[in-house]
Amino acid sequence: MIEEKQTVDALETVDRITQLIVDKKGSDVVVIDLRNVTSVADFFVIATGNSNVHVRAIADEVRDKLRKEWRIHPWHVEGEEGERWILIDYVDIVVHVFDRQTREFYDIEGLYRDASFRRVKSEE
Repeated sequence: MIEEKQTVDALETVDRITQLIVDKKGSDVVVIDLRNVTSVADFFVIATGNSNVHVRAIADEVRDKLRKEWRIHPWHVEGEEGERWILIDYVDIVVHVFDRQTREFYDIEGLYRDASFRRVKSEE
């Protein structure tokens, strides 16, 4: 029963993260379910920003809103200096916000092709 609750909470958090990204006009949003593939995390949420400023704005929105609304704080954040790939680690959920070129280069989706994927429809 406890395990079920944790899964529901993680899924709710993933849904909130994807909505925040879409609201901030992030593109090509993908959720990778890693639970049956690796113990690195349960979910990756991957999104693309149009510029370094946009990448930063998306990452800031996710962190600020999760902190204010649900009192969820990241365990670790990387990449804020370069603003080409900002990683926000919530332990069970890791958010990757890329610029287009960096996302194509690292191809995280390709690394985890054995996992299940869900594309999030943007409001464009």
